[in-house]
Amino acid sequence: MKIKFKINGKAVELDVDPETPLLWVVRDELKLKATKYGCGRSMCGACSLHIDGDLFRSCSYPVKYAEGKEVTTLEGLSEDEEELHPVQQAWMEENVPQCGYCQPGFMMAAAKLIEEIDEPDTEDIKANISNICRCGTHPRIIKAIKRAAQIKQAKTSSL
Repeated sequence: MKIKFKINGKAVELDVDPETPLLWVVRDELKLKATKYGCGRSMCGACSLHIDGDLFRSCSYPVKYAEGKEVTTLEGLSEDEEELHPVQQAWMEENVPQCGYCQPGFMMAAAKLIEEIDEPDTEDIKANISNICRCGTHPRIIKAIKRAAQIKQAKTSSL
């Protein structure tokens, strides 16, 4: 079945089984490797990406539901190729990753959170981000999300 959608601002048309999880279409068909497979059950968040601006776990999202929608992966998070998204910048500044495997999903969840809450505190972050990091980098992740919100506010106020 032909399925059309946009990914990171580019239109795509694919002939795939409509029940295929979007994760595998993104990784195997479109060769965008930031989105990771973690658990396959929508629990860990490694496969998180945005669909029409909302956060979804793509391992259990059939590609047929992406028809006509805008999908954003970590590769397309920054709207400006010359400038990092505030979350990407904060992740680097705070040296968050240890192994890094789960980080793309965390970053996509963090980007959605700072869109919804301008100045998230630790409780906001814990209540809204349920991704799992087996390396235990949660303290750095929390610090980076707060930093990303500050970077976003500084960029917004300078415009």
